[in-house]
Amino acid sequence: MASISPNGNIQDSAFPENEAPVAGMYKDYFLDYASYVILERAVPMIEDGLKPVQRRLLHAMREMHDGRYHKVANIIGQTMQYHPHGDASIGDALVKLGQKDLLIDCQGNWGDVRTGDSAAAARYIEARLSKFALEVAYNPAITNWQASYDGRNREPLALPMKFPMILAQGVEGIAVGLSTRILPHNFIELCKASIKSLEGKKTNLVPDFPTGGQIDVSNYQRGKRGGKIRCRATIEVVDKTTLLIKDVPYGSTTTNLIESIVKANDRNKIKIKKVVDNTARDVEIQIDIPSGISPDVTIDALYAFTDCEVSISPNACVIIDDKPVFLTVDELLSLSTEHTKHLLRRELEVRLAALRERLLFSSLEKIFIENRIYRDIEECETWEAVIETIDKGLEPYKAQFYRTITEEDIVRLTEIKIKRISKFDSFKADEAMRKLEEEIADIEYKLANLVEYAVAYFEGLIQKFGAGKERQAEIRDFDDIKVKQVVIANQKLYANTQEGFVGFGLKKGEGVEFIKDCSDLDDVIVFRKDGKYIVSKVQEKAFMGKDIIHVDVWRKGEERKVYHAVYRDPESGRNYAKRFAVTAITRDREYDITNGNKGARLLYFEAHQNSEAEVITVKLSQGCRAKKKVFDFDFGEQAIKGRSSQGNVLTKYPIQSIKQKSVGSSTLGGRKIWYDETVGRLNVQERGDYLGEFDTEDRILVLFKNGSYELTDFELTNRYDFAKIAHIAKLTDDLVVTVLHYDGERKDYFVKRFNIETTSLGENFSYISEASGSKPIVISIQDDTYVRFTETRGKTKQKEEVTLNLADFIDVKGWKALGNKLSRYPVSRIKEVEAKKAETDVINIGDTVEWGEDEL
Repeated sequence: MASISPNGNIQDSAFPENEAPVAGMYKDYFLDYASYVILERAVPMIEDGLKPVQRRLLHAMREMHDGRYHKVANIIGQTMQYHPHGDASIGDALVKLGQKDLLIDCQGNWGDVRTGDSAAAARYIEARLSKFALEVAYNPAITNWQASYDGRNREPLALPMKFPMILAQGVEGIAVGLSTRILPHNFIELCKASIKSLEGKKTNLVPDFPTGGQIDVSNYQRGKRGGKIRCRATIEVVDKTTLLIKDVPYGSTTTNLIESIVKANDRNKIKIKKVVDNTARDVEIQIDIPSGISPDVTIDALYAFTDCEVSISPNACVIIDDKPVFLTVDELLSLSTEHTKHLLRRELEVRLAALRERLLFSSLEKIFIENRIYRDIEECETWEAVIETIDKGLEPYKAQFYRTITEEDIVRLTEIKIKRISKFDSFKADEAMRKLEEEIADIEYKLANLVEYAVAYFEGLIQKFGAGKERQAEIRDFDDIKVKQVVIANQKLYANTQEGFVGFGLKKGEGVEFIKDCSDLDDVIVFRKDGKYIVSKVQEKAFMGKDIIHVDVWRKGEERKVYHAVYRDPESGRNYAKRFAVTAITRDREYDITNGNKGARLLYFEAHQNSEAEVITVKLSQGCRAKKKVFDFDFGEQAIKGRSSQGNVLTKYPIQSIKQKSVGSSTLGGRKIWYDETVGRLNVQERGDYLGEFDTEDRILVLFKNGSYELTDFELTNRYDFAKIAHIAKLTDDLVVTVLHYDGERKDYFVKRFNIETTSLGENFSYISEASGSKPIVISIQDDTYVRFTETRGKTKQKEEVTLNLADFIDVKGWKALGNKLSRYPVSRIKEVEAKKAETDVINIGDTVEWGEDEL
């Protein structure tokens, strides 16, 4: 009821003037809306792992199922009886379900998740339920039902899903205030993990993606919030100027990938000539790179600056008891497996009840016919008398039944036709009842051993549906790519040393000199004549202070770059020599080469990239008291210290001049390099196998399993495919490669030992025959390599096991030589054995092997 307020305004008398009913309405409406979106739109239920639209789709398809394909447009129309949100959402959900290739058998153009191509119109494509869906997702007898949104039909509260579908398909959803992202997992691995869960063992699930590629799951955290998984495309090096991308990371497409590559090239992060999409049945994106650009560095840059590597953050959230709950994937698997076991038990119980009912009626039927109870009802005049007569005839047998005989059971007996009674065969009836009893006993055994039955169920799923569902994504440990090391030098660094300006925007001219190529991600270090130095981000133009004596690109942690300096301390009058490295620093903060005393003066400065030793000639002032006024000083004899060290006293006398006399080799020696097989990269952090100390001219030998080798330098940016590598080692003059190989042309086994004679870097050389069928059996770089094999000798086909040291079998020859035949007899079961396990009666070459020249 409305009323007039004291100020003359009309107000509703149901609400005081200071209250706004909209606030309460908004609060309730918002919570209702949020709950609806969470429960009915975005987040799947734990029971079947489906969102409502997916569940309604599958229910509609089951009602339509007749074994044949149905137009998707018809399926959408059928589903609209249950789903109130329009055909677009139903169609999108159906296409996504079909692309997962689990529950729906598709026909027509359903698009491609790898390329991002969309499906054809709903009127052109068809679908039906897969055999797997019919096996695991339906059983009306154990399904709980509810009315549809308009009350005209019924729909399942949850499908009786006897499989961890939520983990197999994965799911993404954004609701009000929360989101869910569960990544897809491998079908076979899920079945095996479910078996482990049933047996009480721990599981460790990791995702698998239909797009393939490589994944790093070291930070997956079992799918919890805060975890992360890194996905990479597989990139192959065809030659020095061509790369091939063979798959795309999960969640990306070939179109997006190519666009990211083009953008990175436009931003000068990478350097490419051309990118071509050759994707057909398999993904293939060809990248042409300019000559002089390292393929390995380009691969790192692709991972650093393009969608060739993406990070995915899981967030496993499901609906349990009408509430969103965050769990790990292993907890999800455990709950799903327990639910599957519960459904299997319910199915068995339903089946058992049906069999017991059949057995009971079969027994009643036999008693009714054999005891001729049907004749006793001939004289009954009323229906009640008929029921009573039959019940009385069954009375002596009621104790043997598992439940009380009801009037419905008696009514069924009265419905038996005369034809059946006249043709009743007691023996066949007993046989049928015996089979029913066997089935009942079998089901009772399964119920008593439910875990064993559930394990057999999952094993059966693997056997029936596991073909072609092997893991697609390769699990690897990724290395952390240092962006500054792989970005191309897209700028030219200039400096005006007199005026003190440094940057890539300076114009070359009077007073401006070119320093070096750099990238816009680099830092630059500047040393000045006053003994100060500073590190700053490279800019278009920046003032660093006048009288610059040295400019260079600076990289954090660069221990091998060393600076030599001599300065005079005015307070003590002494001259100090200082050898130091600048490995860590605060940007845009000035540091002092000297000890910081006022008036300190820099007398000499030189930078060395690889910690080279340096000898300087020092000439003292003629008026000083020193007896020796000219002497040499070797910086190489000084220890490399930190940037804040004072240095060592060079002389207490005034210095007239200092000149460089000579520069020697590195005082730090060779660089110690390790090879980490898990990521296929070199490192200096002592991860993996130690390869040795490397000087400038040293090389790495890579022996491949396919019978070829390659020489590389020891740049930390090199990439090695560990799956293809037999051995990787530092190349030395005395390194001998021992190979036992099968020659496809001669159809026999040969042994060769050779030194590496080639010097070309990055070129692949085959050291076995290129004939079809040729392959290496044993590849070794050990001094002594023992093999054990079986010879089949003579006409008697006598088997003899032989152990042989290949180092004694053949001398070192050229890398192109075929080698010596392993045996004059047919051989089999060849394997390499450790030296300490080799038998003492190693074959005597001179006594046993006698081949002619034509056999070598």
